[in-house]
Amino acid sequence: MNNTIQITEGGVCAAKGFTAAGVAAGIRKKTGKKDLALIVSSVPASAAAVYTTNLVKGAPLTVTKENISDGKARCIICNSGNANTCNANGIEIAGQTCALTAEALGLQAGDVVVASTGVIGQPLSIDPIRNAIPTLVKALSEEGSGDACEAIMTTDTKKKEVAVSFELGGKTCHLGGIAKGSGMIHPNMATMLVFLTTDAAIAPAMLQKALKGDIQSTFNMISVDGDTSTNDMVVILANGLAGNPMVEAEGDDFAVFMKALNTVTVQLCRMIAGDGEGATKLLECRLTGAKDLKTARTVARSIISSSLTKAAMFGEDANWGRVLCAIGYSGADVDVHKVDVSFLSKAGTVTVCENGAGVPFSEELAAKVLHEPEIDILVDLHDGGEKAEAWGCDLTYDYVKINGDYRT
Repeated sequence: MNNTIQITEGGVCAAKGFTAAGVAAGIRKKTGKKDLALIVSSVPASAAAVYTTNLVKGAPLTVTKENISDGKARCIICNSGNANTCNANGIEIAGQTCALTAEALGLQAGDVVVASTGVIGQPLSIDPIRNAIPTLVKALSEEGSGDACEAIMTTDTKKKEVAVSFELGGKTCHLGGIAKGSGMIHPNMATMLVFLTTDAAIAPAMLQKALKGDIQSTFNMISVDGDTSTNDMVVILANGLAGNPMVEAEGDDFAVFMKALNTVTVQLCRMIAGDGEGATKLLECRLTGAKDLKTARTVARSIISSSLTKAAMFGEDANWGRVLCAIGYSGADVDVHKVDVSFLSKAGTVTVCENGAGVPFSEELAAKVLHEPEIDILVDLHDGGEKAEAWGCDLTYDYVKINGDYRT
């Protein structure tokens, strides 16, 4: 089995048969900014998705769930600037978007995945979408991933694109993705928009199994601000054009596919967390020594979600007591008298807590370690062999500024 995974270029267009585009439709208040994205497979594709757990859900999620209930789709259309949530005619608008897209591409409305992101509770007119779709379809290109990525951004400051190549059954396959996510990011899938494409041949049931399994250790382990979004989802399309034998059950090929998927999703997680609203630092909690996987994930998520820990990282203050505090209220059964805590960055490592108690450390070294843009919070529970990773960012003054006038 060749399980080598190589990073490549192309985002959602890295896989054979996929094109993408992004245009300015005039949905956003900022004129001229791309706000409508389209990703298309040249042939029918297996489709799988996971959705937000928020009881308040955007209309596009309801429509998409129905459209891909047969495990198939051909394209994804997404607007930014308006979330199409809590609108009386939201289902109608999402349905019309699918119908217009399908008509322009010569497909059926049920072949379309539809998504929206932006302000909640604002009326969304179909007119700018209708008017822009012909231009959007005309702009489809094998180099269009970057434009599509830009078109789904809201408060994001950086594009989030990743792609890999890997081998299944002697055939070279590709898997790529784009993502948006900067605020309203908190564990409980899904908490952002992520669109993934692959030319690997994999049955819809196995694709859903792969995606559902992967998010438990990736997108469910991110927290920026503690708010679970209303609209967001992760969708993957697999069109089989790589020509590998169909993956229809667990085994070596499924394991390689899972590894490729995880390589892409972990990188997107880091990009999303590092681009949190107002963020200056990417935080990664690497937890070891847990008695079971549930404990490991619970504690890691609690640490990365702690507002006080995040604020301390922004202030470059090695206030390790906030980490212990987050462990203590996580709800996990942990012996806090065994816990070790260290901070790690390119500037070095500083151990601040052993066996649940503080140890002497250099404040000068700690300041240097925490001054770096990427910081690892290392926690050892000394209670078993399980581990987990979680991602977040620091909490800054700019987060409040961004969200204080987000709608206006």
